[in-house]
Amino acid sequence: MQFTKRTGCALFANSAKQFSTTSRRHLSGLKINHNRLWETLHETCEWGAAHRYGKDSTDTGMARLTLTDADASVRRWLDDEVRNLGCTLHVDQMGNMFARQKGRLNSSAPMIAMGSHLDTQPRGGRYDGILGVMAALEVLRTMKENGYQTNYDVGLVNWTNEEGARFPKSMCSSGEAPITLVAATEGNHGRAVAFIARLLDSKADIFVPRSMDDSTQQLIGSEGARVIVVQGDYDQAVREAADAAQALDGGILVQDTAFDGYEDIPSWIVEGYSTMMMEVDEQIAKEGLQCNLVVTPVGVGSLAHAVARHCKSRDAPISVVAAEPDSAPCLHSSLGSGKPVAVQTSSTIMDGMNCGTVSTTAWSDLQKLVDACVTISSHECHAAVEYLATKSIRAGPCGAASLATLKRLSATNEAQTLLNKDSVVVLLSTEGPRPYSIPKKVSVEDSVGLTQVLTTINSSNPSLSLADGAGENQIANYLTAWFAHRGIEHHWIETVPGRPSIVGVLRGSGGGKSLMFNGHIDTVSLSSYEKDPLSGTLGEKDGRQVVLGRGCLDMKGGLAAALAAVSAAKASGNNLRGDVIVAAVSDEEDASQGTRDLLAAGWRADAAVIPEPTMGQVVTAHKGFLWVEVDILGVAAHGSNPAAGQDAILYAGWFLRALEQYQQQLPVDDVLGPASLHCGLIQGGEEPSSYPAKCTITVEFRTIPCQTQESILGDLNNLLEGIVRENPKFQYSEPRATMFRPTQKLATDHPFVERALACATSVLGNTPQVSSAPFWCDAALLSEVGIPSIVYGPSGEGLHSKEEWVEVESLQQHENVFRRLIEDFCQ
Repeated sequence: MQFTKRTGCALFANSAKQFSTTSRRHLSGLKINHNRLWETLHETCEWGAAHRYGKDSTDTGMARLTLTDADASVRRWLDDEVRNLGCTLHVDQMGNMFARQKGRLNSSAPMIAMGSHLDTQPRGGRYDGILGVMAALEVLRTMKENGYQTNYDVGLVNWTNEEGARFPKSMCSSGEAPITLVAATEGNHGRAVAFIARLLDSKADIFVPRSMDDSTQQLIGSEGARVIVVQGDYDQAVREAADAAQALDGGILVQDTAFDGYEDIPSWIVEGYSTMMMEVDEQIAKEGLQCNLVVTPVGVGSLAHAVARHCKSRDAPISVVAAEPDSAPCLHSSLGSGKPVAVQTSSTIMDGMNCGTVSTTAWSDLQKLVDACVTISSHECHAAVEYLATKSIRAGPCGAASLATLKRLSATNEAQTLLNKDSVVVLLSTEGPRPYSIPKKVSVEDSVGLTQVLTTINSSNPSLSLADGAGENQIANYLTAWFAHRGIEHHWIETVPGRPSIVGVLRGSGGGKSLMFNGHIDTVSLSSYEKDPLSGTLGEKDGRQVVLGRGCLDMKGGLAAALAAVSAAKASGNNLRGDVIVAAVSDEEDASQGTRDLLAAGWRADAAVIPEPTMGQVVTAHKGFLWVEVDILGVAAHGSNPAAGQDAILYAGWFLRALEQYQQQLPVDDVLGPASLHCGLIQGGEEPSSYPAKCTITVEFRTIPCQTQESILGDLNNLLEGIVRENPKFQYSEPRATMFRPTQKLATDHPFVERALACATSVLGNTPQVSSAPFWCDAALLSEVGIPSIVYGPSGEGLHSKEEWVEVESLQQHENVFRRLIEDFCQ
């Protein structure tokens, strides 16, 4: 982000750079009177002095045991001293003395206590404990003399019977049962709680969502905390942390997220954040400037709450802009709904801001006081990190989020009312540098650019290649971020771990027809690709510009064209009545888990387009398939004993000859042509010297509409029974179907086909050819549940081969056709 206006400026507030929130205002000017401290200490040691070891008046030890006359005398003296300083004094049931000096903010937060104890061992010294109390008293005296008041309450404590010399056990009043600080976090908060626990020599249990990267977990663990990964998001981590704190003996939940029944500690944290804002005010004033706008990260809203209250309490209120990740817009969504709403979060490099619910104590003020809420992508945030680095500011993603927000804000309508050339902007940074995965750009709008990005993401199907199958998680995360960046409703479907599908929905106003684009995000293995399978680069083939890489044609290019069309439809502002659905599904290359999950979840549409690579043809029909296993049985025996053995492999020949004759009788469809079969696998025998007891033959049938799984299995049983009649020694197990997929056949004069052809003709200037396809795809599953479907996608070459490409011009044509179809069908 360039700040080119000389009269305007942006100030970056973080913990280590130009505008530091940890510096204090000239506290070095407050100096204690060390002579008075020394004199007071020794004067109070007159009560209980013992065991002289020298000639000076102070050359004694101490024997001031708890609740003796000497202890009573020094406690009465301390009572008078703190009251004379204007402190209130409270003595609890254990006799502990708490002197409190009120702060400017009149906060209900616990005071910051200084001190120790006044009792000693029978042969104790003058400094153990006593010096701590006298030092605290001297601080209060110095503050009183200089008229200095802290923001929050401070005070002095004298623990009763700390030494335990008279009433064992030791530290019975100052000590407590071991405590465990418990917190849920997306990053910074948990690390801070762990740090404090380490200072207190206490335990810390920090609950983190499963999406947190390893480096952030390691930073928290480096503070001595036990890091507990929950199988859910941040909100789930909060729930589990709260339950754990309640169940632990000595467990204390330290959370900046407020919820019903838990509001005190979050409110204290908010008050603590206001200290930072006071320091920002002081530092800006030193520069001779006046702040006009503050940009603050949100997360659960506690920091933003403190910022908003501070900025709006000024005589000249300061504008406040809240920053959130696209993938976790809890405040943005709540503001749009007019009430607190929980959102489903997804992967982001802004871990500390990846929260799905606004704190209950923050919501009402944020709703009233925030001037704008802006969401940003991980890539925008990364660009801000890099920009700050050029200015010698080392920030992590959350630390750079405010700058990324300012840049995005500048391109919105709100910028005209919030910013001008003279604006002084404070950007709050909440995170130092840390490692993170470099995110991909989600602002890409066109089909070619999207194809390139999607091709660079390894989404090879793991059930096809156990060696190098990456699965769909990474590409699903990208698509989730892509939808979120545009404010398009999206849903994550994952019934099989690691095999997610993403559904994006551009909602219509109602009353119109819905259209689904269904495209698979998995690819075949990368191992057979000769060059860089993840290049996504532009090249040239046969004089045509192409995108290169595994999956660019099958079928990331077609999916990209659909995404680009949906993005354009949203950006146009045209009022569609029907919904537009983009189903980016997993596992089509193997078992179609994604589309099966989609349909099982209840997703339906009035029509669908599957943008598989049809080379620009509109495919209305394709064959189905059925896999059947048949076990031919023999009798195992040693190879030297033919009388005992029966050869299952030889008997399989009877089946294969009968199958060959059956093949000649397979039915024929007027569009799809003849059905077919082939034997894809044959397995039998254990070793050469034995008669095989079983031979298993796997037959694939490529089916047409008149064939069903039941009819084919019935035919095979009849065929096998016929062999038995001819050869009584022939034995078999009943054929079993291992996979079945239906056929797809939509009438060429179906209204949706005609509508799609008309849209394509208006864009291309010619009418695409209508045909059937030899391959199978998910269109059949959609048709099976009553969704009229066509297969229509871009041109290219190299499906599943050593080099694959998709034509740029064809991508652009399909993007335009899809956009026209959306406007026509969903109007």
